[in-house]
Amino acid sequence: MIPLFILDYLCIHPHGDGNGRTSRLLTLLLLYKQGYEVGKFISLERIIEETKEGYYAALQRSSQGWHECVHDPMPWVEYFLGVLISAHREYVDKVENLYSGNKSERVRALIDKLPDKFSIGDITSALDDISRDTVKSVISELKRQGRLKSSGRGRSARLSKIEE
Repeated sequence: MIPLFILDYLCIHPHGDGNGRTSRLLTLLLLYKQGYEVGKFISLERIIEETKEGYYAALQRSSQGWHECVHDPMPWVEYFLGVLISAHREYVDKVENLYSGNKSERVRALIDKLPDKFSIGDITSALDDISRDTVKSVISELKRQGRLKSSGRGRSARLSKIEE
């Protein structure tokens, strides 16, 4: 089972530095060999980074007693499977976005799902088949309608939804 192999690898800690990065590469390799290719489309590395508190908590809980063979691997297995579930959900969302509505409608629909404050980069990374110019055009329209306001300039600019 892949999560158990990765847990053992992390507990062995074979390198002075880079064990986490190496374990994530091994994870992708093992998943690909078993036919799980979601890592080609969704960054497992990013999901782990976004949930690193859970990563370290699960690793710490599951590695206690590892050297004595009295550890409980379930916290790690649950965390690992949660990462895969998140990746698959994100993949399904991306595929649904590709095939539902025109590009402007898709940008509006995504904005409705985003938190109250977001950036253009949040949109372009989620809808990577839509040009930045199209995204900016939709945002300009929503600003004219009084539904969005912006603060800051350039790549650090943030957009805020305006309550109706």
